Amino acid sequence: MSGHGTRRRRNPVSTPKDTIVQAAGCVLWRHSPTTGEPELCLVHRPKYDDWSWPKGKLKRGEAALDGALREVTEETGCRAEPGPELSTLRYSANGRPKQVRYWAAEAVSCAFSPTDEVDRVLWLTPAAARDRLTQPHDRPLVDELLAVLHLPRTAR
Repeated sequence: MSGHGTRRRRNPVSTPKDTIVQAAGCVLWRHSPTTGEPELCLVHRPKYDDWSWPKGKLKRGEAALDGALREVTEETGCRAEPGPELSTLRYSANGRPKQVRYWAAEAVSCAFSPTDEVDRVLWLTPAAARDRLTQPHDRPLVDELLAVLHLPRTAR
C-alpha cells in the first residue's frame, strides 16, 4: 500500500494543552413582541447547568461568523441577521485556553427545539440577562451590544 489518499487522523486527546480552542457565538437579540424593548437570548446547557450566549467550537476551515450563525441556529432554532462584531473573550475552559469571537445578531425567525446540548432558551431584558448569565466574563457583552445598537443602557 503506497499511502496515497490516506491521512493520519489526529487524536483530539493528543492536542497540546496550550492550543487555543477557537469558538464563535452571538449575542442574539430581538425587539420584545409586547413592549418593543430589546430582549436577549440565553441558552441553558444541561451538561454544565449554566446560562450563556449561543456559541460553539469552529469546524475545521470554518469562518468565525459562519460558525457563530451556525451555532445560533443549532442551539436556538433562530435564523439571525448578523450585526457588528463585539469583543473576543479569552478564558480557560477545562484547563485549555479558549477564544470566543462574538457578534451582535438580530433574531429574524425562531423555532426552538430542546436538545441534549441546549434544553432551554430564555428571552430576557438586558438587565435580567446580565443577572442570569453564569460566567461573569459574559456580562460586559450586554452593555457592548446596547452601545453598538445605540439602544438605551439599562440599570445595572
